Amino acid sequence: MEFWNTIIFELGVRPVLLIDLLSAVFGLTTVFLAGRNRKSNFYVGYLYTALLFFMFWQKNLYANLILQPISLGINIMGQYRWSHPKKSEESASGSGDLKVSMLTWSQRGGIVLLVLVLALVWGWLMSMMGTKWFVGYFPANPLPYLDCCVTVLILTAQTLSALKKWDCWIAWLFVNIANLTLYLKAGLVFMPIVSCLYLVNGIWSLFTWYRLYKKNV
Repeated sequence: MEFWNTIIFELGVRPVLLIDLLSAVFGLTTVFLAGRNRKSNFYVGYLYTALLFFMFWQKNLYANLILQPISLGINIMGQYRWSHPKKSEESASGSGDLKVSMLTWSQRGGIVLLVLVLALVWGWLMSMMGTKWFVGYFPANPLPYLDCCVTVLILTAQTLSALKKWDCWIAWLFVNIANLTLYLKAGLVFMPIVSCLYLVNGIWSLFTWYRLYKKNV
């Protein structure tokens, strides 16, 4: 763990650790590639998932920690779906890739409701960890509901991205805004800056994928 905690530079009085810097670089790379419709984003995503696992373990953000093995599964599914679409889902480019599609309004409403319910239930469970349950085994999560809200939003955004739904970028925008709040409250300095870069990429990708959707690509 000492290697990952190597201080690379400082922002004000806050040190930026090696694990923070590597997570930022790999994270920005994978979302940039996804926004440009590149399947190589999944390979970078595998490394990013491993880095986040170590980082959240150190910060006691358990919901985000639990997210990483699930994210790995979604990544594997996404890589397969992008490369093996059904005949009706193929891109008009003739490449045999999955085309960009959109959710219906009823599907969007159902997803919003599901996110709210899961975030509340999971947040309550996490609030019990270290305070009522397993006291002495796990440090209490300082921000259980916000942590879990971000977690559920990330799972939603990743799943929609794996299915190549344009709506994934709407979900990512909410994730980035929530992450800004979470990282600031957790005392991080470098990651909020990175979240701003994610936000810029998300807005750019929102329009990029909309053009792909219109072209049936």
